[in-house]
Amino acid sequence: MLISRLLVAVVALAILPVDQANYNAQMGKWRQQRQENLKADGGWLTVAGLFWLKEGENTMGSGRQNNFVLPPGSAPENLGTFDFHGGKVTFRASSGVGVKLNGNWVETATLKDDSTGSPDVIGISNLSMFVVQRGKRFGIRLKDNDSEARRKFTGTRWFPIAEEYRVTAKFVPYNPPRKIAVPNILGDVEQEDSPGYVEFTLKGQKFRLDPVSEGDGLFFIFKDLTSGKETYPPGRFLSTDLPQNGEVVLDFNQAVNPPCAFTPYATCPLPPAQNHLPVRIEAGELRYGH
Repeated sequence: MLISRLLVAVVALAILPVDQANYNAQMGKWRQQRQENLKADGGWLTVAGLFWLKEGENTMGSGRQNNFVLPPGSAPENLGTFDFHGGKVTFRASSGVGVKLNGNWVETATLKDDSTGSPDVIGISNLSMFVVQRGKRFGIRLKDNDSEARRKFTGTRWFPIAEEYRVTAKFVPYNPPRKIAVPNILGDVEQEDSPGYVEFTLKGQKFRLDPVSEGDGLFFIFKDLTSGKETYPPGRFLSTDLPQNGEVVLDFNQAVNPPCAFTPYATCPLPPAQNHLPVRIEAGELRYGH
């Protein structure tokens, strides 16, 4: 699993608030951008299917006879075939069907999966699809810019912005960096790189969290006592900048729901056991819908 596949492209606020009014304004813009990214073409609200590949031929189209059935009217009855052999996936379009690979017309192509960080994308009309690898599984993730989830999106909801949940944590590096076990909703456990842990004080109590490395920042998967009540039951995500002078700013006002809160076709990581916090974090994004 690459955590970066799951992140919504909203950068952490790097500037410490000069005053509460200025900070509230920054947070308002940040939250609006978070919502716009969810609603964008190709955003998480467009994820409309996940089809696990079996060895051999896997047919796809809107016809009921296919292995992978697409929404009626969204694609030809017989769109094409995904040939899966030994971890390699080749797509063959059906005769007379025009599809694009990364924007160029093709009839057949061997597809890079998302473990490369830049998967090959098959596109037709409002649909796009690409190969995902999760542990030993390979599948086809489907995105539909006309998905029901996108059309019926009711918007994100948040706790009130609270400065007390923006805390400066001490960063304690692991020497050398180590791997931590991160479970996911598929029942797999991935070993992810962790450069160290953070210690912080909240409501007079001391806590610690283990992040994983995420590009030019840190990525935290955590659960707290609001989980399953006001917030998404399995937990939430929080991204931060890299440590500076041995410190990391944890702004729980930016804690967000994982993609699984918006689509049943995501494969989200779950909080490691050590990231279950015995405290209510009344900040950040509330659970979506019901």
